[in-house]
Amino acid sequence: MTTAPNRRITSPLAASDRGGPAASPRIRLYKRRIAITHPDPQAGERLLAEALGAVDRDALHGILRQLVKASAVGQKPDEANLAFMVSMIRSIAPKDSIEAMLVSQMVSVHLATMRCACRLACTDNLPQQESVTRALTRLTRTFAAQVEALSRHRNSDERAITVQNLSVQDGGRAIVGNVTQHTNVLVAEASRSEATQGATP
Repeated sequence: MTTAPNRRITSPLAASDRGGPAASPRIRLYKRRIAITHPDPQAGERLLAEALGAVDRDALHGILRQLVKASAVGQKPDEANLAFMVSMIRSIAPKDSIEAMLVSQMVSVHLATMRCACRLACTDNLPQQESVTRALTRLTRTFAAQVEALSRHRNSDERAITVQNLSVQDGGRAIVGNVTQHTNVLVAEASRSEATQGATP
């Protein structure tokens, strides 16, 4: 992969310096190569690697090649689709290699889902509608499962604290059942009922 001189850079809406080293790199597709365009080529590559969650150059170039293929329209890679995919990955901010792969799959599945939705809207043929509807349903379920998998992966470091014994003073109220605490959230498992200890009827 090579770098090329800057032609067009899209910066965050709030950014005022569009040509500085913090500007978002763009990807240009040529017949035989992919170019990262940025005023500072090394900074551009580093910023893109951070955006995609790539740990090194090999990972960055591998993810980029895969995204280029997934962006294709009519078997030809599409720069607009690729820019959208990279922007979505950047907004989700993958934090490790697992997240980088999963989020890349998520944006690819989303793109395929929207293509199916377009096909469904554009066909009047009932057998085609049924076929596309099945594909659309599978893709939307896959995307939902991927979102859940990402959430589980990101929350896997949280350690659950289970309270097994609980003492309640006179006049106090307690939840009956197993209570699990994740950071600052209490989740009551099993039956929830309030009991008053030591209260007189």
